[in-house]
Amino acid sequence: MPPTLRDATAADAAACAAIYAPYVTDTAITFETEPPGADAFTERIAAAYEYLVLEDGDGLLGYAYATPFHARAAYRWACEVSIYVERGRKRTGAGRALYTELLDRVTRRGFASAIALITVPNDPSIGLHRAFGFEDAGLLRRVGYKLGAWHDVAYLQRALADPGDPPAEPR
Repeated sequence: MPPTLRDATAADAAACAAIYAPYVTDTAITFETEPPGADAFTERIAAAYEYLVLEDGDGLLGYAYATPFHARAAYRWACEVSIYVERGRKRTGAGRALYTELLDRVTRRGFASAIALITVPNDPSIGLHRAFGFEDAGLLRRVGYKLGAWHDVAYLQRALADPGDPPAEPR
């Protein structure tokens, strides 16, 4: 069965949590230190601007989402994007399929820019984001301590569309 891309639902929460857990426990890619469960993912899915999953006949391969970048009103034309694929599925096209659709959707919704925060080093994630036109926007040095070491976080940004002046409200 070829992979299918669709909107995430609450029924996907446990599978998303299972994909995410090894990133929490085994890497500094995320700064969470305890894997969140299905209930937390149900809330995350409901709160996101967009939340997509990619699945095949065996289950979920990965997910991607867009959330508010910051709560203050002037930031409302920017969204933060993130993606996680099942370990061992890197460089299979799963990330490309998810981000292609996610970035198209947030652009159509009227967002002006997408911002990704990436713990570095993380060459696969940096490479994926650069392939989608993300550019360096800053580096926060030694902002997260996990797994016995300090970690930097790179901000990458992609312009999505010219929102105009004054901009229309994002949807």
